[in-house]
Amino acid sequence: MAVEGAGRFAGRVAVVTGASSGLGQAVARSLSGGGARVFGVGRDEERLRETLGGPENAWKVADLTDPAACGAVVESCVDRFGGVDILVNAAGAHTMRHTGETSDDEWAHDLAINLNAPFFLSRAALPQLLERQGCIVNVASIAGLEGQAYSAGYCAAKHGLIGLTRAMALEFDGRGIRVNAVCPGGMTTPLLQNFTFPEDPDYALIMKTATARGLMDPAQVATVIAFLCSEDAAAVHGAVYTVDNGKMAH
Repeated sequence: MAVEGAGRFAGRVAVVTGASSGLGQAVARSLSGGGARVFGVGRDEERLRETLGGPENAWKVADLTDPAACGAVVESCVDRFGGVDILVNAAGAHTMRHTGETSDDEWAHDLAINLNAPFFLSRAALPQLLERQGCIVNVASIAGLEGQAYSAGYCAAKHGLIGLTRAMALEFDGRGIRVNAVCPGGMTTPLLQNFTFPEDPDYALIMKTATARGLMDPAQVATVIAFLCSEDAAAVHGAVYTVDNGKMAH
């Protein structure tokens, strides 16, 4: 329960993946700014330290494609802070490829980071979240709601993540825990800024994912995620929030 006057997340412990950059970084800063103790997870220790530096927070470098590493993240957070109240699965990766040229390893990696990791982290955190009446927010994508060219693995994983969100919400209905998902559109993140296209793409197909309102700042999406993590969203469970600058209205 929040401490009056100390921020709406005071007394709460949050695990945020992908916290070294982009949306995960924005979420980590938002929750920490609201008084939460944030346990950030990413691949870049220097950026994690920059984002979460200070005794009230902690971080861990981890490869979340490894199920054992997901369990170790939750265990490390509990060892450091005594529990977990919030899990935000923000880590992800998107590489465009021609479907017919996608290798077995590339397909497996798409699912491992975008779908398997949220499952393994959620499974590891469930005992804590059920005991402490916590919440999970899964970062899916508008690619989980529509098809996108050259993105078979990413779309399959994000569609699956929405299914995972709804399945867990139903299974744990009435148990105190809340499980929701957010589906962002394009954001000004390193993932997009460093994006590469497959050889000889049809750019008309790629531009079907664009919106006239342009790209969003990750902080705009982080605000919605922070709401879903807060007591203001006590009645929001099993929801899939689209935050996409109007893309899905087309």
